[in-house]
Amino acid sequence: MKKISPWIAAATAAVLLASCSSGGNGTEPSASPDASETSNGATEDKEPVTLVVWESPDGHDEVIKQAGEAYTAKNPHVTIEYKAVELGDAKTQIALDGPAGVGADIFAAPSDNAGDLAAAGHILAIANPDALKAELVEAAIANATSGGTLYGVPVTVDTYALFYNKDLIDEPPTTWEGVIEFSKEFNAENSGKYGFVMQPNFYYTAPFLFGGDSLLFGDSGSDPETPNTNSEAAIAGMEELVALREVLNVAADDLDTATVDALFSGGQAAMHVSGPWNISVFAEAGVNYGIAPLPARAGSDTPSGGFSNSRTMYVSAYSKHPEEAQDFAAFLASPDMLSLAYGLTGSIPAAEIQIDSEATLGIVKQGEYAFPTPAIPEMGAVWAAMDAAVANIWNGADIKKELDAATEVILNQ
Repeated sequence: MKKISPWIAAATAAVLLASCSSGGNGTEPSASPDASETSNGATEDKEPVTLVVWESPDGHDEVIKQAGEAYTAKNPHVTIEYKAVELGDAKTQIALDGPAGVGADIFAAPSDNAGDLAAAGHILAIANPDALKAELVEAAIANATSGGTLYGVPVTVDTYALFYNKDLIDEPPTTWEGVIEFSKEFNAENSGKYGFVMQPNFYYTAPFLFGGDSLLFGDSGSDPETPNTNSEAAIAGMEELVALREVLNVAADDLDTATVDALFSGGQAAMHVSGPWNISVFAEAGVNYGIAPLPARAGSDTPSGGFSNSRTMYVSAYSKHPEEAQDFAAFLASPDMLSLAYGLTGSIPAAEIQIDSEATLGIVKQGEYAFPTPAIPEMGAVWAAMDAAVANIWNGADIKKELDAATEVILNQ
């Protein structure tokens, strides 16, 4: 496994910023020796195989389609069939379609789903984990590992940061208090616009809940008895979050993903908390934006950290072609395919692939402060409980009562 810091490794590649324009144009890379090593050899006598792959649209579909063509060129007996299933829906969908025999052979889902999917028997452990560990950065492997077993092929290393519209703000604040001060003035001078927007859910508000010695499920992310979701630090963090309501006086239900993304892409918001999945989206919308680390919490000059996770390709336990499915999943993590995905989506590769995007470099910088999203089965109960608590707190409910109630659900699942 690569011992270089996963985010430093990406930054090392990114400092070659203008030396080679290989990303962002969606061109299909040429085949490489590394990619061809995933081929199963002669195929003349092999029965035809069709692998169904679930992935989200918005660029990720093209990754699968183009990768499928490249793979079939090396393995003529295998056809890759793409089907659009959103990343966040795959876990529920495979539980329904897998046993019915109509599910995917391979599907994309967040890395923190690994423990839950494995415990339910929906996925297979990776057949050759040592090969992946030798090529992929440490954080990516850690993200997709549960109970010491690698349960998926991580293809990205993701976190979120502060996007800012350069036409609306010259330099973003470095503290959350600064965000409030800027937004007060901006809102007053720009009717119908916002200085800052974000979606107040558990994922994006983790920077206010966790950090330092108080992380979700402990330092290792594997202690189900220590969620730290109602710690003194978490309560203080939620107080800081609620302070943002002064400049973003909108109910939680009205700050869904589509709404906040549209506000930023439409030039109606100066700052927005988002991730690499929106790099190409905002660029195509014509937004002149930059990406900076998340502002520091009160009493600190260090940027806030957020969840780090990986877009992960899982092999379904219900696949009738597990050998081929394992091979294609590994193929998606080959250097050429990671370069292809970066070019089409702007996602941060899970290996040391050259990066030529200043926006992506901004995410890489934030990643130095990120903490892994736990991949243990107990995560299954965390999201709903904490999403509800955070939304209620944003809408004015008592902070301690909401966090205590959510923590009780997590501990008693």
